[in-house]
Order: sequence, then structure tokens, then C-alpha cells
Amino acid sequence: MKRALISVSDKTGVTAFAQSLSGLGFEILSTGGTKKALEEAGVPVTGVEEVTGFPEILEGRVKTLHPNIHGGLLAKRIPEHEQQIAAQGIKPIDLVCVNLYPFRQTIAKADATEEEAIENIDIGGPSMLRAAAKNFEYVTVVTDAGDYGKVIDEIKTHGDVTKDTKKALAAKVFRHTAAYDAMIADYMTTLVGEEAPEKATFTYELKQTLRYGENPHQKASFYINPLGSPFSIAHARQLHGKALSYNNIRDADAALQIAKDFKEPAAVAVKHMNPCGIGVGNSALEAYKKAYEADPKSIFGGIVAFNRPVDPETARLLHEIFLEIVIAPSFADEAFDILASKKNIRLLTVPFSDAHKPEKIITSVEGGLLIQDQDTYTLDEAQVKTVTKRKPTEQEWQALKLAWKVVKHVKSNAIVVTDAEKTLGIGAGQMNRVGSAEIALAQAGEKAKGAAMASDAFFPMDDTVEAAAKAGITAIIQPGGSIRDEDSIKKADEYGITMVFTGIRHFKH
Repeated sequence: MKRALISVSDKTGVTAFAQSLSGLGFEILSTGGTKKALEEAGVPVTGVEEVTGFPEILEGRVKTLHPNIHGGLLAKRIPEHEQQIAAQGIKPIDLVCVNLYPFRQTIAKADATEEEAIENIDIGGPSMLRAAAKNFEYVTVVTDAGDYGKVIDEIKTHGDVTKDTKKALAAKVFRHTAAYDAMIADYMTTLVGEEAPEKATFTYELKQTLRYGENPHQKASFYINPLGSPFSIAHARQLHGKALSYNNIRDADAALQIAKDFKEPAAVAVKHMNPCGIGVGNSALEAYKKAYEADPKSIFGGIVAFNRPVDPETARLLHEIFLEIVIAPSFADEAFDILASKKNIRLLTVPFSDAHKPEKIITSVEGGLLIQDQDTYTLDEAQVKTVTKRKPTEQEWQALKLAWKVVKHVKSNAIVVTDAEKTLGIGAGQMNRVGSAEIALAQAGEKAKGAAMASDAFFPMDDTVEAAAKAGITAIIQPGGSIRDEDSIKKADEYGITMVFTGIRHFKH
């Protein structure tokens, strides 16, 4: 008689699986709560302690860590191994069905204690899974309830699980235990406050296979951090529209990162990872009108994120143009109906109440990873000082604050021109700073007169100030720190421009 060892924390579908195995002639071995559940379902069960001849000890910490179990799992079906286990009174185990203590679910609880977390680190479960997976040529190992049906079908059809399926199930087990250990490693690393551990361990779960990547010839998939921030595209709730693409996900993430920086009602339009229009106001409607006015051409086919619920009047304006995605904390029923009348527009909601829990930024390079903190530095934390003869007026100061908030999210070299309520011109990703300034100023046009300008890094020379002055800019905010700062200050004074230094750079590569 073949033997199956079943011991699961998540008991979804396990009684039906065990009943099927029993009906196919398997002896079922089990432990603790699983054994009780199977007995209550009428499945004949042999307790593991009957196999080991040893009771559970240490509050259940030790029950399957025994030669009678691991010998049965690791023995090859070859004469030498069979003779050795027979001499020790050990019988082979042909199938293992195990899932692990709910460590992830435990640490996800806001009130989880360190003691609870440690007690939910499974030891015997991973040991059995790894042993069975190593011996996959002879042992079937199942850790995912979604595979129960396939296993039963193959046993019914072939008398055993096929070799290819056994190997695939073993590979899944090693991914599962690796992810489990990675989550424990991350928890313990955080617990001891280690900033740069000698090994970086991460685990992500497949959310969707994408149609393609940045371009149609590139394959791509979307993986999510299972314990990641609810305020994220990864954990957003999609209410309507077709599946997100690779570029949609990148752009939507960029829009969210900008929107979360605003406390007042704001609307953020993004195109190709850069903001193309940002507006603030007393309502979502007012903010959107200003964001649209900032660049009515580039917003077409873009993504718009709100940090306030979308009302019907705002939805009607959004409906007038082609947009890929609209993101908001929520949509009024009528607003949803208006927008959902377009088949393909994606409507996403995220909980802005969780917007200020930053995660590490992980960027891949060939052969490695770069890991850094998010740039959450605000103007409130900066050592702001006016370096010119003229100080900003209140109106200029409001415009400077908006420009500084936006420039952090624009690809370097970055220059942003704003008034107090909206962006007027954005210059992104140029190889020299004056080039970005010329793009931003050209986009702003006549609106640059009396407007503010922000730069993500210092001016290496006074040419950017010169260009700003000729366009009519009256206030500039920048980090300062160039060996030629004095040239820029003199040029600003020459034109009566007020200039503020922050001491903080906001490069975004």
C-alpha cells in the first residue's frame, strides 16, 4: 500500500483530496489538527506518532523530525536504500502534502507580537517539503491546493503521478520554501535594524502575465510584494477596463507617487513616467481643470491620478478626452457610470490613507540590484534660505513650493515652471540643465511672466538664470551648492529675481 503524509495549516480542499487518495489505496498519515479534520470527515488516518513511536513534544515543535519520516521520504527506490530502511523498520512515503505555518498572515496583522511571529516559523514542514522535493523522482510533493485535482487525475489515469509533473511540483516547492524563508529573513533583518545585510532576500508573487513589456517583442510579468503597501498599483483595486500593460503600470506608479505628496486636492496627469500637468484647488474638479489647462495636448492618452474622490462633474470632463487610466480613492456611483461607458479605460482605486508608508526602491542593473530609500524629503525639512537681495512674495512662495514639490518627480535634468496652482512648463531628462529650462520655458510661453521655476539640482553656471529672466520668471528655487553659485545669485539680482536655496538635490534617473 502506498503512503501519503498530509499535514496542512490551510485546510482548503484537503479532506476531499485525502478521501480521493484513500479511495485510490493510499494509507494516510497525519498530525494534529489535520488528523482531527480528516477523522471527522471519515478518512482513515494513521497518526505520525504511531509511525515514529515518539509523541509530539515541545508544544508540537517536534513531531515529524524523525528518521521514520525522513528516511521514508528520502529513500530512493533502489535495492541498497530499500534494504537499509527495511533493516530499520522504515517504510517509504510516496506522497507528501504540506503547507506551512501562516507566518505571512501573522506578521501582516497590525498587532502581531515578536513572540507570535517566531512561533509561526515552521521547521518540520519545510524539512518534509525539501526532503520530498529532493527525492521527486520517487515522491510526489504537493504544497498548493490548486494542484490537488491534477495529482488525483494523473494517479487515476496512469497509476501514479507522471515524472514531469513530479519534477514541476518539486520546483514549485523549492520556490515556496525559498519565498517563505525570504519573508522570515526580511522580518528578522528588520527586527534587528540591519540596514545593509550581507545578503538581500526578497520574495514576490505573480499577479499577472503581461501581454508584453515596454515593447511588443519583450516578454514581461507583474510580480507584487505580498506584504507591500496597500497604497500601490500592485495592490490597487481595478474597477473597470482591460488589463494593465507594462507601461501602464510604470506610469500609474509614477502618478501615484506624485499625488501622495499633496495634502490639498490635486490632480496629476502623467505621460511616459513624467508629469505633464499638475493642478491643485479646492476640489477634485478645480484641480483637474488646472491640470488639464497646464498641458491639454500631452494629457491625451495619459494617466490621471486624484487624491480625492471623483465626482460626476469631474467624470464628465474626464470623459471628453481619451485617457488610459484614472486613479482615485473612490468614484461616486454616477461618476463611475459615466467613465465606465468607455470600454477600455482603466479605473483604479487606492487607499490614500495609507499613502505615507514608503517602501525601498529596488532597481535592476545587469548582474545586480540597487536598493535605496524613497525620496520622501520635503521642503519642511530643508534648510531654506533666500540668497538674493529680494525675498519671495507670498504668491511667489506658494508657486515655489508647488514647483519644488513637482520637480522631485521629473526625470533629471529637471526644470519645472509653475504658478501657485498649476504647472506651466516641464523640461525633463535633458543632457544639460539649460536645455531642460528652454523646454519648460517654451512650453510656459507668456505664462512664464511672473511665474516660479524649480531645478532638481544646482545651476553649474548662470545661463539658466539668464534664460529664466528673459522669459519673465520672477522666483527660482534650487538646491545650491555649485562652486559658481555666486554667478547665479548675481545674475538673479541683476534681473530682480528672488532665488531660494534648499540644500537638497532631487535627482531622478
